Amino acid sequence: MKKNFNELRKGMGSERVAQADIRAKEMMAEMLLAEIRKQTGLTQEELAESLGIKQPSLSKLEAQTDIQVSTLQRLIEALGGSLELIAHLPNGDVRITQFMPKAG
Repeated sequence: MKKNFNELRKGMGSERVAQADIRAKEMMAEMLLAEIRKQTGLTQEELAESLGIKQPSLSKLEAQTDIQVSTLQRLIEALGGSLELIAHLPNGDVRITQFMPKAG
């Protein structure tokens, strides 16, 4: 008999649940744009429409290995999120705001 994830989770100890949660967060942090879109429950057609572009254009964007910050920001906002750029430097992390729209 198949068990769903919540049933399996109930049978796990608290330490294993914590480890699974950490791994899930790591996996989410490494997602490709297409995977992020799928996690939000949107199809390419739906997201493309909200961006005002055609589905083949979105498909190309999702396959790119290089993208403009402004394009990425529009994509993330259309998915219901917000984009934050952080540079991890030897002396600490720096939030880069130069490319973000100005409030107001």
